[in-house]
Amino acid sequence: MLNPDLRPLLKDHISRYSLVIAVAKRARFIAEDPELREKCGTKKPVSYALDEFLRGDLSLREPEEIRDI
Repeated sequence: MLNPDLRPLLKDHISRYSLVIAVAKRARFIAEDPELREKCGTKKPVSYALDEFLRGDLSLREPEEIRDI
């Protein structure tokens, strides 16, 4: 089971919900693109997408009104 440390991603007050949505959208995009799917190798698209966020290849920005809640 994948259980990475998400603290580096959540340090900028990003909500877990926003992170889950962003990873799911990226994973769906990876699954639908044959070139990216091949690049994943044996990894699942969700694992690969989360790794992209953890490596810093992708970043997530939330609107200010969400952060204030």
